Amino acid sequence: MSTPALILIAVYGALLVAMSIGSTGRGGMEYLLDGRRLTLPAFVATLVTTWYGGILGVGEYAWSYGISTWLVFGLPYYLAALVFGLVLAPRLRRSQAATIPDLLHRAYGPKAALSGAAGVYALAVPVSYVLMLATLLHQITGLPLWLMALAGAAFSAFYVGLSGFRAVVRTDVLQLVLMYGGFLVLLPAALDHTGGLSGLWQALPASHRSWDGGLGWQTVLVWYFIALQTVVDPTFYQRVFAARSERVARLGVLTSVAMWAIFDFLSTFSGLAARVLLPGLDDPVAAYPALAEKVLPVGLAAVFMVGLFATIMSTLDSYLFLAASTVGHDMVRAPSGPEAERRRIRLGLIVSAAVAAGGAVLFDSAVAVWHDVGSVVTGALLLPVLGIHLPQRARLSEPAAVTAMTGSAATALGWILGRAGDGAYPLGLEPMFPALAVGLATWLFDQILRPGSAIGVRLRSGPR
Repeated sequence: MSTPALILIAVYGALLVAMSIGSTGRGGMEYLLDGRRLTLPAFVATLVTTWYGGILGVGEYAWSYGISTWLVFGLPYYLAALVFGLVLAPRLRRSQAATIPDLLHRAYGPKAALSGAAGVYALAVPVSYVLMLATLLHQITGLPLWLMALAGAAFSAFYVGLSGFRAVVRTDVLQLVLMYGGFLVLLPAALDHTGGLSGLWQALPASHRSWDGGLGWQTVLVWYFIALQTVVDPTFYQRVFAARSERVARLGVLTSVAMWAIFDFLSTFSGLAARVLLPGLDDPVAAYPALAEKVLPVGLAAVFMVGLFATIMSTLDSYLFLAASTVGHDMVRAPSGPEAERRRIRLGLIVSAAVAAGGAVLFDSAVAVWHDVGSVVTGALLLPVLGIHLPQRARLSEPAAVTAMTGSAATALGWILGRAGDGAYPLGLEPMFPALAVGLATWLFDQILRPGSAIGVRLRSGPR
């Protein structure tokens, strides 16, 4: 499979560079948000592809835990995205902000904005996606994983740096076609080997047909809280801020949910087919490539590999640009002006690519990265970001907002580090829950102690 795959991947890489070349204009929002002129088709293409870069992690989970993959990586994210599209997207587009820290600055002040920028950066650095890309490159070339991680991150930084967000959007249109095309080739071939969907279902172990995959209700439930990451995920905000209108922002999110449901069916059942046809697979992260090698002829296997690359690269480049934008727009603001900001973002691309490549070498599971980083950052950002949409008196004060973010993040991180040797968390609780409890407690104390708050006013007014 190596030679045809390498040829197609080289052609694919050349197309990414060619599509990324272009003027970014002179306006301050051109490099950051492509001038806020994203149309509905472009919005859907870039949002759908960006949300699916963790494809090898989906294969890993489906091979290991079966149909529960849909309850973990599908349904909770649909629900969160529907809330985001129907309730938040139109409001956010009206705000004329450019980033989540911009919103935090308006609502709470500069210290809260800087704390939020740190959280956004931690969420955006694409460690898991560099890991998956490096895994694929390692399987094809046999070269060391660390070298492939560095090469993949550097290449992504190069072509995205050419025209910024415009490069991300243009290349995502191509990658949408490739990611769906790859699985439309793989799944029918796999089902031909399993005797169709019914044969596949009957051949699965009993645990893989159970709703929780044998993991227990709390392990499944925590992903519904992690899916609230959607409400604070900076890629959603970036696309809404870049949309041409409120209508495009709202319909774009809703259309994307429908397209995710289709892709979830293709990817989940492909993972289940890998479990049936490759029950002794040493590394579940390689479930999809190994399945393609087993059921597809050489040429089609190479086509599928390019589809996998497109699925991962579309997310890697989006998050990498987002991390760089957080550095150049939110963390470092001087000197001012669009050209200076563009230079800062390009420097942020280099720094973030190096951080992501280093992280990919340290971690060996994409799902673990999602879980741990999602628990820490979502627990920290969720309440302050949602509080932006509350009346002024019901919001956190700036000191409380900073305390809620740092305290929740520290709590979740401590919970993760306190994990026992068998993987059990302190008190048997997932880290997201105590992190959210700290945030809620901070908000409640702030409301009680602050004279101008909604609760404070009621408490001081006494009974009527």
